[in-house]
Amino acid sequence: MDVTNAENEKTLLQIVEAMAAGAPEDGYTLRQIFDHLDESAFGAGLFLLALPCCIPFLYGVPQVVSLPMMALAAQMALGHEQPWLPDALGNRRIDRKGLTAMAHGGRKWLGWIETFSKPRFTMITGPRSERLLGFVLCIFCASILVPLPMTNTVPGFAVALAAFGLINRDGFLVIIGAILGFVWVSSLLILGPTAVLAAIHFGKDWLTGLFGS
Repeated sequence: MDVTNAENEKTLLQIVEAMAAGAPEDGYTLRQIFDHLDESAFGAGLFLLALPCCIPFLYGVPQVVSLPMMALAAQMALGHEQPWLPDALGNRRIDRKGLTAMAHGGRKWLGWIETFSKPRFTMITGPRSERLLGFVLCIFCASILVPLPMTNTVPGFAVALAAFGLINRDGFLVIIGAILGFVWVSSLLILGPTAVLAAIHFGKDWLTGLFGS
């Protein structure tokens, strides 16, 4: 699937919107979606995969993209020059309904980023910083896999902001994304076990009341 010159001039969100509009019913594989981007940069791939994670109450697609996100972030941390997905991840498919939800949700929640972002604090987006950021983003992506409600939205925003910062060499966005992600992961580590214990205690009391004399 070759990208036309007109497509190359579009923003990432506009490319996603056009891709969703022209997608077949069964959609595209992640590798085909990456081909549409015509990008070798990690930032573009991570931003695209983070889009569905940013949309509240969207289930299914975030679980499809979370492992590929971790794979890309890990490759960044290892200093790879170009993103690559193994067949097991690259062949994962997002149908047209999922792509449409990504396009609409991305425009609704992240449309502002296209006018806000500009090159600044560019030293933060350099090769050495990119490796450190890859390690950090890998942690954020891993938190999306936690089986608790709404665990994908905040880290999704964190990855999307940092990734778009890489694309536009906007160190400020990278910093905001990193701070947001660290706050979320810290909260998850502190409150997660408490929430699980509370759920277990509630379930025990409920079962006792249901079956008790």
